[in-house]
Amino acid sequence: MPGKHQHFQEPEVGCCGKYFLFGFNIVFWVLGALFLAIGLWAWGEKGVLSNISALTDLGGLDPVWLFVVVGGVMSVLGFAGCIGALRENTFLLKFFSVFLGLIFFLELATGILAFVFKDWIRDQLNLFINNNVKAYRDDIDLQNLIDFAQEYWSCCGARGPNDWNLNIYFNCTDLNPSRERCGVPFSCCVRDPAEDVLNTQCGYDVRLKLELEQQGFIHTKGCVGQFEKWLQDNLIVVAGVFVGIALLQIFGICLAQNLVSDIKAVKANWSKWNDDFENHWLTPTVSEVLSTVGPQQNSVTGAPGLAPPSRHAFFGLGGLYPEPTFKNW
Repeated sequence: MPGKHQHFQEPEVGCCGKYFLFGFNIVFWVLGALFLAIGLWAWGEKGVLSNISALTDLGGLDPVWLFVVVGGVMSVLGFAGCIGALRENTFLLKFFSVFLGLIFFLELATGILAFVFKDWIRDQLNLFINNNVKAYRDDIDLQNLIDFAQEYWSCCGARGPNDWNLNIYFNCTDLNPSRERCGVPFSCCVRDPAEDVLNTQCGYDVRLKLELEQQGFIHTKGCVGQFEKWLQDNLIVVAGVFVGIALLQIFGICLAQNLVSDIKAVKANWSKWNDDFENHWLTPTVSEVLSTVGPQQNSVTGAPGLAPPSRHAFFGLGGLYPEPTFKNW
């Protein structure tokens, strides 16, 4: 309608999504850096950093790996998401989305495979625990992890106390000179609530007794079975934790992709504005040139003609058009 102007809202980057993604990732960045620092400090205390070959010498799992790997992944993700959101860098934001999506699908695939191949997972878990039983005395962190698991789940060994025959200090062979021969670690013992002081020798020679007698001193159930029972008893809690983590990952991916779309829209709008500016100022029409130069009378002959353009007719890259005025913009 005449006399009325239509106002079009130009695209812009949403501040709420941008700074929420920034804050969301700076927490992960700090936590990841903390985990990584703890892992490196633990390796430094054990002398691993001065002897890298010690990483492969350990037969079992070094729990410090968990801190280093988790901390490294969280630091990389946090850095990409934090800096990408703050600087509106589409490359870092896309890297964040792809990396987080890859982790999500790996978790999903692991869960599906674990459900489908239960027996194979159980066998691998038995093998994993037995390998760590062999290396029980080789690493203090691994020793503490095994003791914690056996105390928490009230178990002993992968399938039972006899799995400790795999350890050179606890096996029952006649050639074993260890005082711990035919015993188990203290974490296998049934704790007496009345005891104020932990008896670290409670498992000595306990496997020389009959199985029924052992039940009064140590836990006789394997940790694999106890772990499966714990999962069944806490299935809702475990499932809720995994679903919550998955939703956080999906939410982070959506935030990053939405921010990338906003940035691209703003860039496209600026590109269109720049093209319009160039088309208007750098490509004058013939009528504009003629109106600028204008018909003039020749100063020598007095005949009508085109006078040479003044200095005000040159602008930009040498085109013939007037100097721009921005009163119409």
